[in-house]
Amino acid sequence: MEGGKKRGYGCAISAGLNAALAAVSAKFFSSQLRYALVIFFNVVMWGCYVNSMKSLSSLQATVTNFATNFLSSGLAGFFLFEEALSAKWFAGALLIVIGVIVLSKSSIEKKTHQS
Repeated sequence: MEGGKKRGYGCAISAGLNAALAAVSAKFFSSQLRYALVIFFNVVMWGCYVNSMKSLSSLQATVTNFATNFLSSGLAGFFLFEEALSAKWFAGALLIVIGVIVLSKSSIEKKTHQS
């Protein structure tokens, strides 16, 4: 994988993590700090997301962002708020990860065949 793609995926993952941090901040903190952190993490998330689309297709950036957000939000809920994660959640998480891998590989193969 070339350097630009790695950076793009790094930005998309960072965007997903920041989106999850915004959700955790909304639950974890109270009063004015909550709003400030939610706004801060959302602004950082959008910056990372836009940067990820400079190196990736919009589909790759969006799906990677979503998958990271889903997984990190679920794990944060489990570890920080003692929320239950069912077998269906883990099955869905596995399917999302497989989908991200398939999408990344298929778009790489498409670009290779077009060259």
